[in-house]
Amino acid sequence: MTTVVAVAGSLRDHSYTRLALRRVLDAAAEAGADTDLLDLRTFDLPPLDPDVEEQGDSAAFARCVREADAVVLGTPMYHGSYAGVLKNALDHCGFDEFEDTTVGLLGVAGGAFPITALEHLRSVCRALDAWVLPHQAAIPRASSAFSDGEFVDEGIENRVATLGRRIVEYANIEPDPRTFESDQNVGG
Repeated sequence: MTTVVAVAGSLRDHSYTRLALRRVLDAAAEAGADTDLLDLRTFDLPPLDPDVEEQGDSAAFARCVREADAVVLGTPMYHGSYAGVLKNALDHCGFDEFEDTTVGLLGVAGGAFPITALEHLRSVCRALDAWVLPHQAAIPRASSAFSDGEFVDEGIENRVATLGRRIVEYANIEPDPRTFESDQNVGG
């Protein structure tokens, strides 16, 4: 069975990112996957210190990502990019977790479309030799996109659910050859 994990890059109690990721995971489960939501609020992930082998729950978090067949990264948009807590979580991972792994992207914004956040995540994943789905889901004006925890726009909900179906469909795609970026990305 295909295993899909979603990483919720939001620490808010009432997170639109987590709400949307749950819909992604529901669609992935409907497509036959075993799913899990990795809520960064439940992991002790201090700022990465590359001189320290393991910090807090970094080994457990990295293992969850590494053991998944596919990963969905969900983030709110902050200052035109993705959330710092998600960046830190990704810094605790590397090629062992992402190389040849299918990754889906979901971005949530309080205002306009979170396209730059999604593009920044796409670049990071490509540098880690992940295979990033062409389809991505963007939720603009998030406070008006939900009512009582449910989507109010059928088109956006369909796009989010499609992400869940596609992540299962392409979870075991044959990997592409390594990228130039990954050969140059050996860490600090």
